[in-house]
Amino acid sequence: MPADPTPAPAPDNEQAVLVLRLAGPLQSWGERSAFNRRDTPPQPTKSGVVGLLAAAAGRPREADITDLVGLRLGVRIDQPGTLLRDYHTVSDYRGRPLPQAGVNAKGLQKPTSPAKDTHVTHRYYLQDAVFVAAVQGPAVLVTALAEAVRHPAFPLALGRRSCVPTQPITLGAVREGTLESVLAEEPWQAGVVAKNAYLRRAEREPEPFSPHRIDLAATFDDPSGQDTAQDVPRSFSPRERGFSTRRIRHAWFDVPTGLRSTATTAQPATEAGGHDPFALLGW
Repeated sequence: MPADPTPAPAPDNEQAVLVLRLAGPLQSWGERSAFNRRDTPPQPTKSGVVGLLAAAAGRPREADITDLVGLRLGVRIDQPGTLLRDYHTVSDYRGRPLPQAGVNAKGLQKPTSPAKDTHVTHRYYLQDAVFVAAVQGPAVLVTALAEAVRHPAFPLALGRRSCVPTQPITLGAVREGTLESVLAEEPWQAGVVAKNAYLRRAEREPEPFSPHRIDLAATFDDPSGQDTAQDVPRSFSPRERGFSTRRIRHAWFDVPTGLRSTATTAQPATEAGGHDPFALLGW
């Protein structure tokens, strides 16, 4: 009797790791924001990564995200990028005074007094940044998320909708092992410009500096971690938005660069046969 080609389902306690490359011209991961100032931390937040996975899986804003929040997150900074401030002014196209935060007895926003026609806002972005984010959890869930990221139901974004990711987002198949081991073994994912600069540095500096390894900072979910981050979403529903705190641990990894010996050979990461609209920018 022929063998059943359908693979057996993974045990409930089997763990897997999904590795994501988060890169694009601009990224902005909201952490502390007000109406006239929208900041970004120097690396992706857990709410941002969970939101990206929820969008890929086609979950509406009101959907339960308990399983996604329960995934363990690790983020490696492969290319920190630089901070960009975007200056904005806001006004009512009808020429009316802008409303204030307070509301009247009917629940409607009150007009500003004295009347204010323009608000100045500042929005911050990370430009030219590359991160490797990994999530660890039940193999069945992680495998389904990997497929969803490759064929997303909703557009994916790097924090804000205007921040479009470049390819590849997923770095191969799901992995076995821990977040620490996976991120320590994953080759450096910086852009070609940064890689060529690293090769030139290797040519100038004496041993033991090697172009084949690089030290990269990383952050992990860790119940015994000494630091905290208030970026765990309770829900993405506009009526139930809220965040809780997680404990995190900081670490450094000696990571393979995947580089050869001359600066002209560095190449950005791309998927075979994939089209990358930002390739000419040197991602």
